[in-house]
Formats: sequence, structure tokens, C-alpha cells
Amino acid sequence: MKNKYCKQVLAVILAATMMAGTVSTATHRVYASEETQATEEGDNVVITKEEKPYLALGADLTADQQHTVLSYMGIDVADFDNYDVVYVNNDEEHKYLDAYVPKKQIGTKALSSVLISLTDKGNGIKVSTYNINYCTAGMYKNALATAGISDANIIVAGPFALSGTAALVGTFEAYEKMTGETLDEDVVDAAMDELVTTGDLEQSIDGDSEDVEAMIADLKGKIANGELNSAEDIENAIDELADKYEINISDEDKQKITKLMEKLKGLDLDWGSIKDQAQDWADQLQNQLSDKDLGQKIADFFAKLWEAICSLFN
Repeated sequence: MKNKYCKQVLAVILAATMMAGTVSTATHRVYASEETQATEEGDNVVITKEEKPYLALGADLTADQQHTVLSYMGIDVADFDNYDVVYVNNDEEHKYLDAYVPKKQIGTKALSSVLISLTDKGNGIKVSTYNINYCTAGMYKNALATAGISDANIIVAGPFALSGTAALVGTFEAYEKMTGETLDEDVVDAAMDELVTTGDLEQSIDGDSEDVEAMIADLKGKIANGELNSAEDIENAIDELADKYEINISDEDKQKITKLMEKLKGLDLDWGSIKDQAQDWADQLQNQLSDKDLGQKIADFFAKLWEAICSLFN
């Protein structure tokens, strides 16, 4: 009888603990087609045609693949003709990425696609991804901020699992078409460098990708504040922030980050927007830590409750 009651109580506590563990977990939309299923990662971005978005499609998508990508973006195929569209080809992807990504990884087909809409000043950059298995929403945000894009909603999608590095090319092309602005080539190059450097760092360290992205944003914020005036300053800041975010960084990775920051420091960037983004990252990270702390406190409470109940039957 005692075991029966213990098992019943355990079931209740386990269910409650599982609920507690969801405190810091975001809700993700799941989309399925006959060929693939993709879960949304990022900010749960929804873009409507009323926002007059711009669509950048990989030029090598088949008709079925294009339909899959459009479904992830929430676009009805019947409304496709009402969208402004630019097609990104593989040569353009190689033009921007060959310096940082092996040609084999870029491939011979342009498939990554992007939907972008501009938002009111102060809304920041919001990103959702589907079928993107290398680039994270945070990586895109950092690179876009470097390129001078500050307020936009963006959906990046592939017909199947893709690295997503080439999607940044489509984002820049769509942005230029919809605004009439021409992004500085050196700045675009730096944004590509940042995207790949961050991705490589996330692959090599033992930690959360969000921490790496926050560290990169934090470093840029320090440059914006005029705190980093030499390579030594940058290296010291990397050590400081690696401790802050609990990231183990090799000497090789440190040199890559230092080189990237020196490149950014020498460019005429919108440092005000970059500074704002760094603060957004800090706020976001603090909220995540608060959620984790709350979830842990609830889990600890039920663990102690379980111990107390079991002690009654001993």
C-alpha cells in the first residue's frame, strides 16, 4: 500500500516538475510537408502581406521546394504574385562567402530563402528559421546589425536542412531592393566574416550558442563605447567575457575573434544601433537566467516535497 501511494505521489510530482522545466522553454511552431518537417527556431516571427515584405528566393529551388519554403513563411502560393521577389543565384553566394566558407559547403545550388519586412524604429531585429542547422537566429541578428539593419522581421527557410550561411546574401539583396539603399561592400564582407566566425566558435566550444552570440554582441558594444583601443584591449575583453558567459575559448579562437573585432573597429558602422543591440542581448540573457532560476527553484521545491512525503512512509 505504501508503495502504491508513493508511486501516485511520484507521478504527480514528476508531472509538476516537468511543467516547471518548461518555464524557460519557448513555443515553437512545427510545419510538415510530404517530404520534410521543420520546427521554428528563434522569435516566432509572423510576417503578413500587408507589411509589404520582400522575398529573396534561392534561384535553384524546384517548384515543390519553393512551395515548401513558402509554407514555412506563411505565404499562400495563390498570393505569390503579390510579393516583391528577388532571386539569389549560386554565383552571388560564392562571391560573398568564398573567403570564409569552403566551396563544397556553399555547394552549387542556391536554395536558402528569406522573407523580410521593415518595422518601426526601436523594434529591433526579430528572426525565425526553418530547416537551418548551422546558423542560429542570434547569428543572423549580430551580422545584420553589423551591416546596418536595425529594425526588421525576418524568416529564413530551406526546403530541407541547410547551413543557412548563404541566406544572409539573400537578406542583404532583399533589403537593398526594398529600401533603395546600397550596403557598403566592406561592411557586408565584415558581416559575412562575423556570421562564419561566430558559427565556427559555436561549433568548437562546449557551451550554449546564445552565450557565444551574447559575447560577440557585448564585444561590439564595448567597441561602440570606445573601450577597446588595441588588440591587447580586445584580448583582455575576450577573456573577461569568456568568464562572464562561462565559455572555454582556445588561443586560436581568441585570435579569430580579435581579428574580427579589429576589422569591425576600422569600419564606419552604425555603432549606435550596435550598442543598442548589445543592450538587448544583455536584457534577453538576464531574462533567460531569471527563467532558469525560477524553474530550478520550482524543481528543487518538489524534490524536497518528495523527500518529505517518502520519509512519512519509512
